[in-house]
Amino acid sequence: MSDEIFDLVIVGGGPGGYTAAIRAAQLGMKTACVEKRGALGGTCLNVGCIPSKALLQSSELFEEAQHSFESRGISTGTVKLDLKKMLGQKDTTVESLTQGIEFLFKKNKVTYIKGAGVLQGGGRVEVTGENSQILKAKNILIATGSEVTPLPNVEIDEKQIVSSTGALELPKVPKKMIVIGAGVIGLELGTVWRRLGAEVTVVEFLDRILPGTDTEVAKTTQRIMKKQGIKFMLGKKVTGAKKTKTAVTLSLEPAKGGDAESLKADVVLLAIGRRPYTEGLGLEDIGVDQDKQGRIVVDENFKSSVDGVYAIGDVIEGPMLAHKAEDEGVVCVEKLSGQMPHIDYNIIPGVIYTWPEVATVGQTEEQLKESNVEYNVGKVPFMANSRARANGFTDGFVKILADKKTDKVLGVHIIGPDAGTIIHECVLAMEFGASAEDIARTCHAHPTLNEAVKEAALAVAGRTLNS
Repeated sequence: MSDEIFDLVIVGGGPGGYTAAIRAAQLGMKTACVEKRGALGGTCLNVGCIPSKALLQSSELFEEAQHSFESRGISTGTVKLDLKKMLGQKDTTVESLTQGIEFLFKKNKVTYIKGAGVLQGGGRVEVTGENSQILKAKNILIATGSEVTPLPNVEIDEKQIVSSTGALELPKVPKKMIVIGAGVIGLELGTVWRRLGAEVTVVEFLDRILPGTDTEVAKTTQRIMKKQGIKFMLGKKVTGAKKTKTAVTLSLEPAKGGDAESLKADVVLLAIGRRPYTEGLGLEDIGVDQDKQGRIVVDENFKSSVDGVYAIGDVIEGPMLAHKAEDEGVVCVEKLSGQMPHIDYNIIPGVIYTWPEVATVGQTEEQLKESNVEYNVGKVPFMANSRARANGFTDGFVKILADKKTDKVLGVHIIGPDAGTIIHECVLAMEFGASAEDIARTCHAHPTLNEAVKEAALAVAGRTLNS
């Protein structure tokens, strides 16, 4: 054991962990970050958010070249897919970003330790790996993220039955792909392989896609994706999987009872969600409280039931989003340093990077009705937006929900081109407690997609100008 004592040891080098480490070092804390993957960035950077977005972008360009260029007077001849090069571009992007985090650690004097960390109690973390050691710390922050949620009788081999990790590395485009789960991950990766030529069927236990999102947005998304060629089987329970050398056959049952059926494909993607990665950290041994979902129970300062042990990100309650973890990491270490930052969990945006994109912030209509909140709705289609028409991408709409009495914006839901970028003016507006009138009276440049936000804000008061 070294005599060196750190102010903070962070277990996990994903978005929450590495961001917390950098901010802690900036605040003068002697900081170490333990990561067993061998590369910083966590699931998000290595096998999640970033590589999937690289493939989403490349596959969208491939589809545009095949189906949209001709109508714009661009003749390209026969468009061919070089999957190996496409995957290589994804890998290059990931590698450059992970190396960038290592540079930031050096710049900010964060000690990066490769290995698996286990809490020993008394401010000690045992690290096993290339250089096994025991670290001593005044405070420990758990930021180990999440892992794929398994499904009974459907065993992942990352070849025929894949998780999101395997779906990013398929050596060839499958003829048929089944996606189990109609959430964000399933729809994004299903979209990638559909664009590249696979016949994609999405199987979902619930009777709708994108659980938790605004129902109107989910229905519109399903209608658009169906038009794009993705098939949906809703209300179906997957009970088993049988593999041969060339195919996988799934056994299905109606979720509400009925006759069983089967479905066959070359590749099956299991994407029913993620669960907190807390096993093997020694939490039970030192008395850290966890809930039924395996999440670490923390207070408003991210402190666990054990003094000196904190947790952020996917291992605690809340949406499993990289940016949520990043903000929590910063807020946690700033509070440790005596500052008084805050997070408004009602104003955390979520984005689904299909095309068109889906972006949401705040409450849905269903949530407002359940809470008996009276509200007004302002909605405009992108068909009424000049830039969307010029770009040739007019599917979707912007919907703003505002309190009926105060006009305060309570939620914004967008499905449309670049929705993930557009949503941020709404996030900022809500952070400052803006009304729909505030947005409506803010001058928006013309012609831009964001004008649809202004028009939706005008629609809250029933006085649209262009729709």
